[in-house]
Amino acid sequence: MQSDRPKQYLSFCGKTVLEHTLDRLLACPLVHGAMLILREDDSYWPNINYQPAKPFHVAVGGEHRQDSVINGLSKLCDLFDGVYALVHDAVRPLVPQSDLIKLIESLEANKQGALLGSQVADTLKQQNNLGSVEKTINRDGLWRAFTPQLFEAEVLLDALQKARRSGQILTDDSSAIEAAGYQPLLVEGSTENIKITLPADLQLAEVIWKNQ
Repeated sequence: MQSDRPKQYLSFCGKTVLEHTLDRLLACPLVHGAMLILREDDSYWPNINYQPAKPFHVAVGGEHRQDSVINGLSKLCDLFDGVYALVHDAVRPLVPQSDLIKLIESLEANKQGALLGSQVADTLKQQNNLGSVEKTINRDGLWRAFTPQLFEAEVLLDALQKARRSGQILTDDSSAIEAAGYQPLLVEGSTENIKITLPADLQLAEVIWKNQ
């Protein structure tokens, strides 16, 4: 992001990215609280003075993304029995309320979990080691995976721990669930649910937020 702080602490429309993300999740009537996972040396969060309207807990992150999720789920499962967890990226502040509700309600059709995503619309090319096109990939049935991803907390915790023991480094939580033999449901979500990664994404986020 070419910035002096982690991207979740950059601001647009009067709040940090992280505050917008938490506001969006906690405003959903089907979400009952939040578990925020922070770096152990995070010096920015204490200065924000965030005031959540629902139960709110903080866990310490780990070396990799999956380690952080494991730490958060472990604390969540110690506090509550039989809960489902929506695992969400802190830098996706624009997930629509309608998508959150649709995702959670999808559990009625598939108890194995679900994730937001979007069917691939672009033509996909695979490059060779020279940087040239090696072949065109058939995009039929291919999806971009978003967050939140929704699973029973204890089931996801067990799947992530198994993946870690086997030495896998995963980029999303559904991968662990799939490796455990489950088939989570793909739920079509809005492409406005962008992940803020590049400087221009903040400008786009402001436009989307105002339109929403």
